Amino acid sequence: MYQALYRKWRPRVFDDVVGQGHITETLKRQVQEGRLSHAYLFTGTRGTGKTSCAKILARAVNCEAPVDGNPCNACPACRGIEDGSVMEVLELDAASNNGVDQVRALRDEAVYSPAAVRKRVYIVDEVHMLSTPAFNALLKILEEPPEHLMFILATTELHKVPATIKSRCQQFAFKRLAPGDIARRLKYVSQEEQIPLTEEGVALLSRLADGGMRDALSLLDQCAGSGDGELGERAILDALGLAGNVETAALMGQIAERDAGGALERMDRLYAAGKDVGSLLNELSSLARDLLIRKTAPRGGVGLLNGGYDEGTLRGLSERLTVSRLSQMLGQLQRTGADLGRSANRRVDAELCLIRLCDETLDDSAAGMNARLTRLEEQMAAGVPVMDVSAERSRTVPIKAVETKAVKPSEEEEPEDMPPWDMEPPPLPEETPLIPKPPKPVSKPEPAKKAVEPTSEPAAGTAPVSGDFWPGLIAGLKGRIPMGEYSFLANPAMVRGTVDGPLLTLWVQDDFVKSMVSKPGILAVMEKAANQLLGGPYRAVVTVGTPPAAPPQAREESGEEHDKLDDLLALGKQFGDIIIEE
Repeated sequence: MYQALYRKWRPRVFDDVVGQGHITETLKRQVQEGRLSHAYLFTGTRGTGKTSCAKILARAVNCEAPVDGNPCNACPACRGIEDGSVMEVLELDAASNNGVDQVRALRDEAVYSPAAVRKRVYIVDEVHMLSTPAFNALLKILEEPPEHLMFILATTELHKVPATIKSRCQQFAFKRLAPGDIARRLKYVSQEEQIPLTEEGVALLSRLADGGMRDALSLLDQCAGSGDGELGERAILDALGLAGNVETAALMGQIAERDAGGALERMDRLYAAGKDVGSLLNELSSLARDLLIRKTAPRGGVGLLNGGYDEGTLRGLSERLTVSRLSQMLGQLQRTGADLGRSANRRVDAELCLIRLCDETLDDSAAGMNARLTRLEEQMAAGVPVMDVSAERSRTVPIKAVETKAVKPSEEEEPEDMPPWDMEPPPLPEETPLIPKPPKPVSKPEPAKKAVEPTSEPAAGTAPVSGDFWPGLIAGLKGRIPMGEYSFLANPAMVRGTVDGPLLTLWVQDDFVKSMVSKPGILAVMEKAANQLLGGPYRAVVTVGTPPAAPPQAREESGEEHDKLDDLLALGKQFGDIIIEE
């Protein structure tokens, strides 16, 4: 009769237990020295060796000739415990024997000394399933057991075991097995069983086992009976029914390309074929997690992958998705999956989730905003021009104000003594002497077109700067710095430059722009270009804010002109009202 691989290759001594050396060495030493406890509590996930170690320990404490703490498995006690003929060693399932009556019967029987072995051992599996009265019935005998009695409790959910039970037991935590440990055991078993398992197949089964040796052996057993050829990645995926992962990977590819229409069509085809939308979102979430771990931990993260996808598929998808977008996708999938249980229409919610995954601008969460910023940075790095939204608003807002004032004039708010501004000014008297016009200032550039000039005398070794030097300086930087940073510098709404002595100050719009243009490499190139264009050594600094409206020299000249105009106006008042023309 055929025996399943996980039963056939169950460890029989402590040395055969894989990946739990911190526990097996302690138990072996206790058996050797005779320092055994009356109650043990084994915790850990499924398939990590809890029940196997419990059975080995039950044989070791009753073995007539133990070998370095391991049972010999040859004496009558070991053979009897192994084949179940020794009634003093009993294995119970708390899931089906969780009532208080069963525990009371066990407690009444436990007081009798064993006949065939030295110790009476009770192995209680899934002990967290016991009811509260059953735990209370077990508590007294755990506190004061007879010399011949030993309890070995095993559970996968330690938080459900009462603290009063935990405090009376020695606890041993079984950890998940590493993929490398599982792979070594699978190679050994496949060689002994003459199963043609390839290296790629071993790695895939090790990941699919999710840290459990029993699951790994069960998967190997299932794949071994599927065909006569070699067990590679493709054969294992076909044998385990994971070929549908190809559809999931294709759907993820359409999401990466932002093809919402294609993604909805593929989902509709899968839904018509009987695919549950919740399972589809879970598979997408698992794939997004693998891609995120692969990008954030490319070397050590291989052992953290869930498996089910070949390396080529993961590499192709990883190249098309950024970390920020994967984080946004994973959060969106997790939120939608959690809400599906309360959804009135699961299909509509899943379709809405797909649309949001294809277009991150529809996701108003923090992760969605981060994904949009990353996409904007990619577009700027590719040379896409940035639209000046502030300038567009400045052109439209005044027009709306004028239109509103023209449509709804307010006559009541107009004061009664308002001067008639629309009347013609009185003519100049004939006797009024001609007043010389104020001299026009020397050709001075318009303020809107003039860059801020240096506000102090240039330092020694630097040439004086005149005119608008900034456009010429920026034009010389093209091709010398990355396009992403250049797009910020070339946008006057975001960055403007002024010179003050040997200091080249870059006035930026906000902290984000500052972080983009204040990189040491960018500033070094700008200093070199400024030295070549303006002459003399300059040092570049970046400051958040707006440049000064006008240099002090220009303000002094403007003040002198205003003084001359005031003198002329005072002289004109002696002869009547006049109009000063430019």
